[in-house]
Formats: sequence, C-alpha cells, structure tokens
Amino acid sequence: MLNTDPRLVRYQKLRDDFVLKIAQQEWRAGEAIPGQEELAKSYGIAVGTVRKAVDLLVAEGLLERIQGRGTFVRRASFDGSLFRFFRFQEKSGPRRIPSSRILLRETVEAPAAVCTTLEMRNRSKAIHMLRLRSIEQEPVLVEDIWLPWDKFRSFATLETGRIGDLLYPAYEEFCGQIVASASETLTVAVVSSHDARHLRLAAGTPVVVIERIARGYDRAPLEWRCSRGPATHFSYHVEIR
Repeated sequence: MLNTDPRLVRYQKLRDDFVLKIAQQEWRAGEAIPGQEELAKSYGIAVGTVRKAVDLLVAEGLLERIQGRGTFVRRASFDGSLFRFFRFQEKSGPRRIPSSRILLRETVEAPAAVCTTLEMRNRSKAIHMLRLRSIEQEPVLVEDIWLPWDKFRSFATLETGRIGDLLYPAYEEFCGQIVASASETLTVAVVSSHDARHLRLAAGTPVVVIERIARGYDRAPLEWRCSRGPATHFSYHVEIR
C-alpha cells in the first residue's frame, strides 16, 4: 500500500490504495472490483479490514454495491444535471439534452484564474472552448470550458464531428480522463454583449450562470466550465424531507 499517510490506520491506508487503483484505471469505471476475500488474500490482511475500506469508498460514492452482482467502480452520470436548473424541452413537451456546436477551440497560455482553479502551474498551456447549445435551433446555453492541456492534448485536435453533444464520454474515450464528481455554483447576472449575440437576447436580459469544477477519482480538477442561459428557462426543484 503506497502513497498513504503513515499515521492512518490500516483500513484507511487500504482505502487510499484502492483510490489509487481507481484513479490509475487499474479498476475501471463501471467494472466490478475483486471480491473481498480475494483482496484480503492478496494484501495478507483480514477480510474485515477490506470490508471497512470498501465501506468508506461506498459512502464516498466511488464504489457502489449491486445486490447479487458485487461491488463496482461507480460511474457518475451528468447527462441530466442541467435539468435541475433549466427547463430544456421541445415545443411538443419532452425533455431533451441540447445539441452542441463548438464555436471556438484554442490552445493558449492559461490565465491566472484558470491556473488557480485547475491547480496548474502559472503560464501552463490550456485548451479553451466556447460552445453553444441549442434546442430546435434556438440557443439556450453558451459555455466557456477550460481543460489542462497536459491531460487533454488529444482533445485539442480531435475532429469536432467525433465529440458529440456530451463531452465527458469524449474525455474518457480519447484522453483517458474520467469525470467522477463535480461541484457547481449558481449565480444570476446580466447578459454580456458577447453572450447576447450568441443567445439572441436583448441587452440587459438576466441570465443564470452555472460554474462547474469537474474532478477525477483522485479529486484532481479536470475541467472548469461556465454555462450561461436565459433566466426565462431557469427552474429550481428540491425535495426536503
């Protein structure tokens, strides 16, 4: 068990070792991990210690137990996350994921704020994208997306036709980077002149701004995304129990 704090008790060290296996994709997203008895034997420790380590990762959301099948590396799903904030649906009623068009993709020296957010060294290279998302030809979101170049260099020259409407599957397929979790901050602002042109909005129109930092299994930041959409599409729903 490597790269762990020596002050931690054994099952916590084992938990860290399991995280390393997930981060390095030795244990791949969506696949079952070895059984607890097999792990106990390979590490030369008690099954109870393995169980405690697995329990920690289940509680943290990195692993999930499926009754009758085993314990799997959890694959986070972000397909419908924007539906928590925006009413994206066709005129006929059904909800749908907006189509996407990349307006700009460039490799640049990352601004200081990007370096800080993505935990990059100053003056590091980054990939910047401007993306427009629409439903039935009506623009509903404009997004600025930043990626660390060293982890996503294959993405810089990838044909746009191979990317698709959802970015995270492309990150995994072409760059080997898996988004495991994300944090989001929501604010309201007045549309900028730049966004107003893309979203076909009048000056002074309010927009909802969602800032997302996406992270890998090792908690390292992978993507910084800022999405802006008309406040008329905004909807917030929460269940309180």
